[in-house]
Amino acid sequence: MSDDLLTLNLVELYDQLVPPSVPPDVSMMPQTAGWAWLAGFAVVLTGWGLRWWYLRRKANAYRRAGLQALDNCGNDPTKIATLLRLTALGAFPRATVAGLTGDVWVSFLDKSLGQPLFAGTEAGRVLTKAPYAGGSPSDALADAARVWIKKHKAQGTRS
Repeated sequence: MSDDLLTLNLVELYDQLVPPSVPPDVSMMPQTAGWAWLAGFAVVLTGWGLRWWYLRRKANAYRRAGLQALDNCGNDPTKIATLLRLTALGAFPRATVAGLTGDVWVSFLDKSLGQPLFAGTEAGRVLTKAPYAGGSPSDALADAARVWIKKHKAQGTRS
């Protein structure tokens, strides 16, 4: 047999080779249960994060609506005073907010913000008089209202 092989050229020898068998496909399934647990945990964590984001966005929808309405109010103190009242009604129980007027209303706004923003300022004076007497446009009131809408701490439930 070796004499037969010696008479063959390289191409003929190559043709006599037996092709190797194809190895089995590599499985894409993780080999340990830890990867399955990790994937499950990632799915649950992602779902929880999306749910948290959705609930937070839904809870702050009144803020976005208030800021958009504030842009439409311009510097009109009467419109801003009404908007602050409506925004507060969106964040606090009606029984807490509806009856507040004057200095009590201003102190409520400051208390819910956690810092004095209206009491003793031009914005506070304009705010207490605006629903009854109107007034000239006030940049200070518009700026204070924007800060309050963005940063107040809502408590209680809407009613």
